[in-house]
Amino acid sequence: MSVMRRVYVSGKVQNVGFRDWAIRRGQELRLRGWVRNLKDGRLEILVHGDDEAAGQFVDACREGPPLARVDHVEAVAAEERAPKGFTKRFTA
Repeated sequence: MSVMRRVYVSGKVQNVGFRDWAIRRGQELRLRGWVRNLKDGRLEILVHGDDEAAGQFVDACREGPPLARVDHVEAVAAEERAPKGFTKRFTA
């Protein structure tokens, strides 16, 4: 079953390679989506794809790349047009 989730990641998650890591991880799991920095210091990620793969992605975000320190991950259901590929977006 296909799902869409909006994921918010807080902690030391900017300027540590998290966005590139998220893109690679999403592509490995055959997910579509995007990732961007938020002005408040968090990351926002939209993932779309297989329910199990999306769950694995969210679980992986709880650790993130080696230089990151993840304090909190929040994943909520989302409803919007499914993106193509997995891309990096401008800061919001």
